[in-house]
Amino acid sequence: MRLPLAGVRILSVEQYGAGPYGTMLLAQLGAEVIKIETPGAGDTARSVGPHFLREKESLFFQTFNLNKRSLTLDIDCAEGQAVLHRLAAGADAVANNLRGDLPERLGLTYARLAAANPAIVCAHLSAYGRDNSRAKWPGYDYLMQAEAGYLSMTGEPDGPPVRFGLSMVDFMTGSMMCVGLLAALLDATKTGEGRDVDVDLLSTAIHQTSYPATWYLNEGDVTGRAPRSAHPSVVPSQLFRASDGWLFVMAQMPKFWLRLIETMGCAELAEDPRFASPKARLANREVLTELLEARFETATVAEWVDRLGGAVPVAPVYDLAGALDNPFLAETAMIDTVAHADRADLRVLANPIRLDGDRLPARAAPLLGGDTDAVLAEAGYDAAEIASLRAGAVL
Repeated sequence: MRLPLAGVRILSVEQYGAGPYGTMLLAQLGAEVIKIETPGAGDTARSVGPHFLREKESLFFQTFNLNKRSLTLDIDCAEGQAVLHRLAAGADAVANNLRGDLPERLGLTYARLAAANPAIVCAHLSAYGRDNSRAKWPGYDYLMQAEAGYLSMTGEPDGPPVRFGLSMVDFMTGSMMCVGLLAALLDATKTGEGRDVDVDLLSTAIHQTSYPATWYLNEGDVTGRAPRSAHPSVVPSQLFRASDGWLFVMAQMPKFWLRLIETMGCAELAEDPRFASPKARLANREVLTELLEARFETATVAEWVDRLGGAVPVAPVYDLAGALDNPFLAETAMIDTVAHADRADLRVLANPIRLDGDRLPARAAPLLGGDTDAVLAEAGYDAAEIASLRAGAVL
């Protein structure tokens, strides 16, 4: 496959989820991502259980680090900084997801690296940003969900605040870092001048509040929780109970509302003044839910999906096992297999991006420091120099 980022070299000082998720997207698009890890310890994600291939080689780590190379290097010392600058001279970008005050101290900013490479792009992903009163604050996804209002908008109206089941703010911020890095890289190829690119978890989380934010900022409308995980203004767009489980139906447009009630055998509801318009359906959401659910409970989830699928937006509500065992994923090639030193058939999620109709290639995440000697040799270090750096605990 001809990968669009082939030939692009990115150094990444990263750990855990958000930054590694973003750079993995770049690596699968063809960039050479060299993961700089602390000697002896490596990315903290390597030790995140409960499932391991070997000690400090977790399945969690595999999730975020496919297609990368691993270099162990202590950049918090003069010798390590010298190596970093030598590597930066031959790189296109340096990415990190460190606490906001650390990139400057560790020499990862454009101001610190421009002498080595004026075109270098320095991408920073932090919890709260690098230039404000929270720069030194540690922060994680769940905290951002809490502060950005997500928990207050999720769950049943009479229940406690509820977070997303996954760290979606991490993944969104990692993706935004990629967009910013690639845009700056495109500019650097034209101008020969790099720059700093910053994204942070809280800004991303706030940005994703989207149209409820616009409603509040302009009309003072505070979007709260609706029963059945319903859309705040469109009805019916929510969970319904079938005879053996749950399904989600989204009649977001008038044509889907009409198709829904026709397919369900209750077309007369179109003439009922309580449901004759979107505004009326919103005002009478509770009674409409009761009427529709009485019909939904007469058949199984699979039967309703079979009847409605392709005509009305509908989906079964699966648990994680059901979601990943869904035969449709085999049809769309969303499950891939890579070879790891400890498991020849390690199953991983495929990248959702397709090029010319094909999924992006994947290879297992690297062993800690597995590429150190090769990367340094490519940068011009000879065997004796590498041995000296290793003896001094720089590697």
